[in-house]
Amino acid sequence: MELFRILAAILHLGNVRIQSSGRDGERCSVNAEDRSLHLFCQLLAVERSQMAHWLCHRRLAVAGEMLVKPMGWQQACEARDALSKHVYGQLFTWTVGRLNGALQAQRRQPHSFIGVLDIYGFETFEKNSFEQFCINYANEKLQQQFNRHVFQLEQEEYLREEIPWTRIEFSDNQPCIELIEGKLGVLDLLDEECRMPRGSDESWAQKLYERHQNQNPHFSKPRLSNTAFIILHFADTVQYECDGFLDKNRDTVFEEPINILKASKSELVAELFQESGGDGPPLPGVTTAVPNGSLRSSRKGGSTARREHKQTVGFQFRQSLQLLMGTLNSTTPHYVRCIKPNDLKQPFLFDPKRAVQQLRACGVLETIRISAAGYPSRWTYPEFFKRYRVMMQCRDPGLEDRQAACRAALGSLIPDRDQYRFGKTKIFFRAGQVALLEKLRASRLRAACVEVQRRVRGWLERKRYQHTRQAALTLQNYTRGWLARRLAHSLRYTRAALVLQKSYRMVQVRRLYLLIRSAAVTIQAFARGALARCLYRQLRAERKAVLLQARVRGWSARRSFLRVRGAVLYLQCCYRRMRARRELKQRRMEARSVEHYRQLNKGMEVKLMQLQRRADEQSRESSLLKERLSQERAAHCTELARLQGELSRLAGSVQDEARSTALAQELSALRGEREREREEQRSAERREAQEISRLTQAVESLQREKAALIQEREKLNTSLQEHERAREERLSQQVALVSSGLRAELEEERGRYQGLLKEFSRLEQRYENLKDEMTFSEKFLGHRRNASSQSLILDISPPIPAGSSEREARTSVTSPERQRRVTVTSPELERRVTMTSPERVRRVTVTSPSSPIATSPADSLLKAVGLFKDGRMREEDLRHAYDAVRVANKFLESQLVSQRQQWDSEMEALRLQVGAQREEVDRQSQALAHTLTLPPETSLQLGLQEQLAHLAADNLELMEQVESQEQVSRRLRRELHSLKQAGWGSAGPARGMEVLSGGNAMPAPHKEAKLQGLLECRREDEARLIKNLITGLRPEVTRTLTPGLPAHILFLCMRQADWRGEEQRARALCTATVTAIKGALKKHSDDFELAAFWLSNTCLLMHLLRQFSPGESSQTDEQTLLTFDPSDLRKALSDLSIQTYQQLIRIAESRLQPMIVPAMLESETIPGLSSGGKSLGSHKRAASGAREKGEGVQPHTMDSLLRELSSLHHTLSHQALHPEVCRQAFRQISHLLTATTLNNLLLRKDMCSWSKGLQIRYNVSQLEDWLRGRSLQLGGAVDSLEPLIQAAQLLQVSKRSESDARAIEETCTALSPPQIVKILSLYTPLNEFEERVTLNFIRSVQALLNERPGGKARQLLMDVRHVFPVTFPPSLSPSPSQQPEQLQIPDSLNLAFLRRV
Repeated sequence: MELFRILAAILHLGNVRIQSSGRDGERCSVNAEDRSLHLFCQLLAVERSQMAHWLCHRRLAVAGEMLVKPMGWQQACEARDALSKHVYGQLFTWTVGRLNGALQAQRRQPHSFIGVLDIYGFETFEKNSFEQFCINYANEKLQQQFNRHVFQLEQEEYLREEIPWTRIEFSDNQPCIELIEGKLGVLDLLDEECRMPRGSDESWAQKLYERHQNQNPHFSKPRLSNTAFIILHFADTVQYECDGFLDKNRDTVFEEPINILKASKSELVAELFQESGGDGPPLPGVTTAVPNGSLRSSRKGGSTARREHKQTVGFQFRQSLQLLMGTLNSTTPHYVRCIKPNDLKQPFLFDPKRAVQQLRACGVLETIRISAAGYPSRWTYPEFFKRYRVMMQCRDPGLEDRQAACRAALGSLIPDRDQYRFGKTKIFFRAGQVALLEKLRASRLRAACVEVQRRVRGWLERKRYQHTRQAALTLQNYTRGWLARRLAHSLRYTRAALVLQKSYRMVQVRRLYLLIRSAAVTIQAFARGALARCLYRQLRAERKAVLLQARVRGWSARRSFLRVRGAVLYLQCCYRRMRARRELKQRRMEARSVEHYRQLNKGMEVKLMQLQRRADEQSRESSLLKERLSQERAAHCTELARLQGELSRLAGSVQDEARSTALAQELSALRGEREREREEQRSAERREAQEISRLTQAVESLQREKAALIQEREKLNTSLQEHERAREERLSQQVALVSSGLRAELEEERGRYQGLLKEFSRLEQRYENLKDEMTFSEKFLGHRRNASSQSLILDISPPIPAGSSEREARTSVTSPERQRRVTVTSPELERRVTMTSPERVRRVTVTSPSSPIATSPADSLLKAVGLFKDGRMREEDLRHAYDAVRVANKFLESQLVSQRQQWDSEMEALRLQVGAQREEVDRQSQALAHTLTLPPETSLQLGLQEQLAHLAADNLELMEQVESQEQVSRRLRRELHSLKQAGWGSAGPARGMEVLSGGNAMPAPHKEAKLQGLLECRREDEARLIKNLITGLRPEVTRTLTPGLPAHILFLCMRQADWRGEEQRARALCTATVTAIKGALKKHSDDFELAAFWLSNTCLLMHLLRQFSPGESSQTDEQTLLTFDPSDLRKALSDLSIQTYQQLIRIAESRLQPMIVPAMLESETIPGLSSGGKSLGSHKRAASGAREKGEGVQPHTMDSLLRELSSLHHTLSHQALHPEVCRQAFRQISHLLTATTLNNLLLRKDMCSWSKGLQIRYNVSQLEDWLRGRSLQLGGAVDSLEPLIQAAQLLQVSKRSESDARAIEETCTALSPPQIVKILSLYTPLNEFEERVTLNFIRSVQALLNERPGGKARQLLMDVRHVFPVTFPPSLSPSPSQQPEQLQIPDSLNLAFLRRV
C-alpha cells in the first residue's frame, strides 16, 4: 500500500502549479492551499509549508555563509520534475533491491536467468529533444546487436555446415554509434558543456558544428536553424532541437527537499532516502538502477561524500546501456517485433506506409531478404528422422544409417534437389519445403488414422450391441418386479390409511378433552397461586422488616463491641509483643551462655554433691567400723591367748576348781559376745551395701537426666540454627525476588528511555528544518539581515540587589546551556515575556552598535527574534508563525525533559532501596553466621563490640558531615578568591597573588603543586580546539592516536578553566564538545571505527567528570576536585554515549545483515553433507551452471562472518572500550544473528532437514568458540544463541514416539510452541532413510506444549529489531600513561596553541 501512496504522491507532485512573480520571472511561489501539494505532503507525511518553500528556493554557500536564493519559474519547474524523477528512481531502486533480495534466498548464487527487455522503438517527431535522442541511441545499439546476431551469425552457420553460400552484405551502423558515444562525440561534448560554469545550449550546438559538420557523414546542420542538428540513423534522418539538452542532462535535485523527505513520518519514505550502501551483491546479469539525476548539496564538506551522485543523465544512460549490451552478449536473445497498425490508435485500421516504415526501421526487410535467399528451416538428422519416420521404409537404423535414410527419403519426397541442402549435422530447407513435408506427413498420418478409426468403430459397435441387449433383458426383469411390488404396496397403503384415520380421529377427540381439562386446572392454579403469593409477600415483608431491625441492632452492637475488643486486643498484643520480645531477647542471650545450662543443672549438682557427701560419710563410717572391728579382733585374740594361757596354767595346776569354773563361764560369755559382734558387723555390711547400691542408682538416674538435658540443648540449638537458616533463605529469596523485579523494571525503563533518545535524534532533523524555515521566513519577508559580527542576546534576569555591584551582576550570568535553551521559541521565554510582575526586569539588547532602543513590547519582541518593524508585515502573520514554532518547541523540549526527570527520580529511588536492603541483609547474615560459629562465652563481648562499632559509625558520619561543610566553606572561599581576581581587572595575576598572600585568604602554591600538567586554552582558541580535535579530525588520524587522548585534553582544559574560577566557561566547553561530537557522528554516519572512537572518548570524559565531582569522588584531597557540580554535563554525556552506542550497533547490523543467512544457513562448512539429498534437477542445474561458476560473486561463508566479527571486536578493543560495553554490543549482535537465522529457518522449507540441522549446529558451535575465545560469553552473548541451538537439535532428534514428544517438550524451552510446531511441520527428509513427521506426532507435541505455562501466548517470529538497553560501568580503569604530567599531544592534531600550566 505504501508503494501506491508514493506513486500517487509523484503524480500529484507533477500537478503542483508554480506561479511566476516578479518583473522578469526571477521569483516564483506555490500556493500553500494547492490541493495537489496538500495531497503530496499528506501521502508522504512531510511538512507542507517547508515543501512549498523549498520548491521555489534553493540554498547557496557563499564565502562561508548560507544564503537562500529564489528560483525562476522555469528552474523551479525543472527542479520539481527532477525531484519527481529522483523519488521515482529511489522507489524503483528500492523495489529492485527487495525483489533481488527475495529471489536471492536460494542456497547458492544462481547461474542463469531469464530476462525480458521492453524498449521503445525508433522515435521521430516534429520536435525531438533529449529523450528522443537517448531512445534512438539505445535503438542504434540494439540494432547493431540484432544485425550481428541475425545476419552475421546466420551466415557463419552456413559456412560452418559447409553449405555453398554467397555472403550477403548488410549496412553497419557503427559510425553513427561512434558519432554519439565516441571520443569528443555528442555525449562527451554535452557533458563537457554541462561542467562549464556558464554553459548553454547555443554554445554546445556551436561546438557540435565545429567538431562534426562536414567531417562525419551521419551529422549535418539544418539550413534554417542554429540550435538544431541532424543525425542520420539506420532507420531515418532525425533533427534534434538543442533547447533543454543541458538542463535535462544535469537533472539537478537540491538537498533541501531531500532532507524534508528524510524527516518524513512514513518509515518507507525515510528508508528510501537513507544514505547507505547496497545490501548485497546483485544477481548476475541484472543491472542495478542508477539514481535519476544528481543530488546537489549546498553544505561544506559534502563534495567528497556525494561525488558519485554528480554524474550526468547522459553518462548514467551510457553506463546502463553498456551493462545492458554486456548482458545481451552473454545470453541467447530472441526477438519479438511489435508493429503499430496506425498512429491514431483506432481499431480495424491498417496504414501500409507506416507498417513498411516500421519494418524497415526494425531491419525486418533485411531479415526477410536473407531468409528468402537462404535456408530458414533446418533440422538435425536425429530430429528429422524422428519427425518423418512414418514416411520411411527402414525399421530402426543406427546413426549413420539414419543419415543415409534421411538422404534417401528426401530424394523420394522432394524431387527438386535445389530446395534443400545436406550439412554436416543438419538438413537445410528453403522456404515452403517444410510445409510440403508436413503436408505429406499429415496425409500419411490421416490414412493411418482412418484405418485405426475403422477398426475401433467396429469394435465399439459390437460392444454397444452387446451392452444394449444385456440392458434390455435387465430392464424387463426389473419392470416385472416393479409391477408386482407396486401392487403389494397399494394394498399395504390402503390398510395403513384406514388405521391412520382411526387413530387420528381418536387423537383429535382426546386432545380436545385434555386441552379443556388443562385450561380448567391452569385457571385454578393461577387463582390459588395469586392468593398464596399475596399472603407470602405480606409475611415476607414483615419478616424482612423484623430481620433488618435485628441485623441492624446486632450489627451496631457488634461493631461497638468489636471496636472495644479490638482496641483491648491491640493493647494486649502490643504489650505482650513487647514482653515477648524482651523475653525472647533475654532467652536468646541466656541460650547462648553457659550460665544458663549451669542454672539448669544447678539443682542436680547439689543433689549429686549431697549424695556424694553421704556416700563419703558412709564410707568413712564403714572404714571406722572396720578399724574398730580389727582392733577388737586383735584385742580379743590377745585376750583369748592370755585366757588360754591362764587356762592352761590353771588346768595344769588344777589347783582351784572354783576358779576354773568361773574362768570357763567367763570364756563362754566372751564367746557369746564375740558371736554378737560378728552378727552386728554382718548387718552393718549389709546396710552399707544397700546404701551404696541406692546411691549408685541415684547417680545413674542423674546422669541419664543430664544426658537428656544435653540432648534437648542440642535439639534446641539445631532448631534455632534451622530457624535462622530458613529465615535467612526466605529473606534472601525475597531480596532476590524484589531485586529481579526492580532490575526488570530498570531494564524496561532504560529501554524506554533509550528509545526516546532514538526518537529525539529523529525529531532533531525536523527541528533543524523548522529552524531553517523560520530563518527563511525572517529573511524572505524583506527585512535586512544582521551582519556576521552582530549577535542577538535576550537578557531576562532577576533584579540586582541594592548592595551588589555591577561587576558581580555581570559575573552571575546563566550557563551556556540555559542561554541556548532560552530562545524566542522556548516556553521559558514566553513565560518571562508575558509576565507583568514588577519583580522581573525585562531587557532586550542587541549587541550591534547601531541597534535602536526598544520602547514597546511589540518592538522588543520583533527585535528579539531578529525582525524589524515594517508596514508591509501584518501582526497576525507574526503571531501565527510565532505560535506554530513555539508549540513545536514546547512539545520537543517538554517530552524529553519530563522523561529524564521521571527516569532519574525512579532510578535513584530504586538504587537507594536496593542498596539499603542489600546492605541490611549482608550485615544480618554476616552477624548471624559469625555469632553461631563463636562459643557462647564471647557473645556478650561481641554485643559490646557491635555497640562500639555503631558508635564509631555515627562518629564517622558526623565527621563526614563536618568535612562536607568544610568543603563547602573552602569552595566559597575559592569563589570569593576568583571574584576578587575578577574585580582587580588589569592588575594582573601577580598583583592578585600578592594581595591574597598579604591578606587572610587561602594560599595557592599547594594547589598549584597538586594541579600540574593542566592545559590552558584561550577563549578565542576554543573554536580551533573543537575543530582540530573533533570536527576536523579525519578517520585515518584516529587510528594513530592513543585511546582516550581527546577526552583527556578536553578534561584538562575544563579543569584549568575551573581552577581559574570560570565555571561558565568550563560548562560551555563541555556543551560545545557534545554538540561537535554529534556533528562528527552525523557526518560519518557509516564509519564503525569513528563511532567506536567517540564512544570510548565520551565514556572516558563522563568517568573523569564523575571521578572529580565534589559529591561523588573518592579522592582524599579535596583541592584536586572540581568546584561545581557537573551532574547535568554528565547527563548530557550519558545521552550522547547512548546515541553513539546505538549508531555503532546500527552500523554493525548493516554490515552483518547480508552475511547472516548465507553464512549460517546456506554455506556448507561440513563439505558433502547435503550431497546425498540433491535431486536430479539440482544436479542438472549444477552441471549447467558449472561453466559460470567463476563468473558469479563468491557467497558468504561462516569464515567470512567470523572474520567480520573479529574485525568489529578488534576495532572495539583497539579503542580501549570497556569489556562490559563490548559484551553488551556482542550480545545485541548475537541476538540479531539468532533472530535472523531462526526467522529464515521458519520461513524456508528446504532448510528443515536433518543434515541442515547438523550444519547449523556446527556453525553455532564455531560462533560459540569464537565468543568464548574472546571472553564475551559473560555478557549473555552465548545465551542469546540458545533458541537457534534448540532449533538445530529439534531437526536432529527422533520424532516418532510419545517419549520423543516429551523429550522435545522438556528440551526446547527457549522456543515458543508455534515455532516448535512450525519446524516439525516444515521438516522434509532428503533421502529414503529418513521419515516424515506424522500429523499425530505433531498434535501430541502441540498438546504437551499447550500444557506449558504461557504456551499459547508466544509469537512465531522473533523480533529482529529488539534492542537491549545499554548500561555503562560506573568506573573505568585509567591507564597510568595518561597522567596530566605525562600526556603527550601529537603534532598531527595542530594544538600548539595550548599551554601547559
